[in-house]
Amino acid sequence: MTPERFLTAREVYQLLKDIALGVRTLRKAGQQGWSPECSGAVVLDVEGWRLVLYNELGHLDHCSECASPEGRHGDHERWARFGTDPTQLLSQWERSQLERLLQVL
Repeated sequence: MTPERFLTAREVYQLLKDIALGVRTLRKAGQQGWSPECSGAVVLDVEGWRLVLYNELGHLDHCSECASPEGRHGDHERWARFGTDPTQLLSQWERSQLERLLQVL
């Protein structure tokens, strides 16, 4: 995948921030929901973006992957090479707000 087709951690962080601020609409796209009793990947749709977040007993652990409506893609393995995950860029308030929104899906 060429670099210009790759989503950076900063771009995905901005998507997560927009969700936390209520600028973008979040909905569950897979079978598994967000639960404090479970762990695992949760597939979400954010206005055409496909986002996979990892739930660790009700807490946001990391973003596994993200795909834009235009077909750009990013994943945990690629972001790790550059030393960061989009969720690490969230403020404490943004993270708490995002986790709250995920629990009501």
